[in-house]
Amino acid sequence: MISTNDFKTGVSVEIDGDAYIVVEFQHVKPGKGSAFVRAKLRNTRTGAVIERTFNAGEKLPKAHLDRREMQYLYHDGTYYVFMDNENYEQSLLSEEQIADSKNFLKENMNLSILFFKGEIIGVDLPGQVELEVVDTEPGIKGDTASGGNKPATLETGAVVRVPFFINTGDRIRVNTKTGEYIERC
Repeated sequence: MISTNDFKTGVSVEIDGDAYIVVEFQHVKPGKGSAFVRAKLRNTRTGAVIERTFNAGEKLPKAHLDRREMQYLYHDGTYYVFMDNENYEQSLLSEEQIADSKNFLKENMNLSILFFKGEIIGVDLPGQVELEVVDTEPGIKGDTASGGNKPATLETGAVVRVPFFINTGDRIRVNTKTGEYIERC
């Protein structure tokens, strides 16, 4: 059991038989009345975000999410195919299960797959990935002084904002949580 006072971003709880991950939370102590916790929770099965209000100190069962190391193999048009690194079994994940992670999936990449009660509920990408820029406008001499940025298409199809000095063919590091450029490799 986990108390609502212990909520942190990323904590998983079980509500009505489904696993939810805390996206946002706020402890509120009004001038009159008792304290409460307002939280935004993402359903791991459907991806829907709900808002719930809990009494301060209310106990909820903790959702035990299992992580298994798997390798992303390919996308066949309908499903994303992953291989278990231990027993070499392949698993198919739909686009709904992958969600926004598809923007940073690269073939042969190792990552964690999340399981809840034996069912695959999603992927857990590393904090940052290294990808190649396949299309961006060339930087013009003198543009770097302004400190602006421009859009760049990556090898996975994702579009991120990069500094003017980045060119097509460069390898860059991208934050998978925010989708922001970190550095050139």
